[in-house]
Amino acid sequence: VDSDRRWWLNGSECPNVAGCFDIDMAFSPSTNTLPIRRLNLQPGDAAVVRAAWLRFPEFALEPLVQRYSRIDLATYRYESGGGVFTRTLRTNSAGFVVSYPEFWEVVHSGPAANQRRSL
Repeated sequence: VDSDRRWWLNGSECPNVAGCFDIDMAFSPSTNTLPIRRLNLQPGDAAVVRAAWLRFPEFALEPLVQRYSRIDLATYRYESGGGVFTRTLRTNSAGFVVSYPEFWEVVHSGPAANQRRSL
């Protein structure tokens, strides 16, 4: 993506996702963290974004309208496909997604997760 929000994939421009601010990589909830942190919604607030969705394993970019509704300090309702697909996302205190039911869960976080283990 360039500063004019034109997207490129394998050297080819992707005009169907022109103007998208966010990327959603279908294989990682880390990309849901991007709009959650950028939007900085308050509990009860909601926002709609148009993301460049990188489908996996096809590696095809297509536009995806997403809605994020903040339920409480750590919970968001995520919707796409006009509400056809919904999930309740949980975040940590920094706004990183730690739970995306049926797809991804943090196994462990905290000091021990950051320490190197010697063999």
